[in-house]
Amino acid sequence: MIRTVSIVPSILTDNKQDYRAQVEKINVFTRRVQIDVTDGKFAPTQTLDVTNVWWPKNWQADLHLMVTNPSEHLDTVLKLNPSLCILHAEASEDLLPTFQALKEAGIKVGVALMPSTFPGNVKQYIDEADHVLIFAGQLGMQGSPADLMQMEKIALVRNMKPEVEIGWDGGANMSNVRALAHADLDVINVGSVISLADNPAEVFQELVNEIDKNGVVL
Repeated sequence: MIRTVSIVPSILTDNKQDYRAQVEKINVFTRRVQIDVTDGKFAPTQTLDVTNVWWPKNWQADLHLMVTNPSEHLDTVLKLNPSLCILHAEASEDLLPTFQALKEAGIKVGVALMPSTFPGNVKQYIDEADHVLIFAGQLGMQGSPADLMQMEKIALVRNMKPEVEIGWDGGANMSNVRALAHADLDVINVGSVISLADNPAEVFQELVNEIDKNGVVL
């Protein structure tokens, strides 16, 4: 059975004006958005600090923190109150206390897995997560090619926790989005394909239409 798959645009920028412009563009055609934040340590690039991000009240915001020490940002995240907060399994601290604090505040928790991370090695995080993000691009960069070998992790995660929401982040585009949608994912995050488009709403709809197709023969 093919699962219902959501195309979720992502925002990644170090510029306040560009951030606002992206929010205004995306707000026209969807309400679920992933907001990427890096600290310049965990990832080689730095975005706007988490204290500078915001979103419309009617959004379902997934806050993806590519940071070394997530607990240092906990107070800010609690004030922002995203629907979901995704932390990296490879962070420099135990994520479980931060997961607990987020859950107590009614915020769903997610764990992101870098390409080198085997799901079985971070079972303690997957067991507690509402969302597992298969990361298949380059940290802090949009437009990098997808490492499609990471699709092998989807079945491993699904076997560990059948009900968990599984997302994909990295290199999704018109050439691979249908294959990804048929690989037992729930969410496909899309960055530059939408953010750099002349007509983001049109490209978003084209991606949605593509994942709704069945089989090879159209």
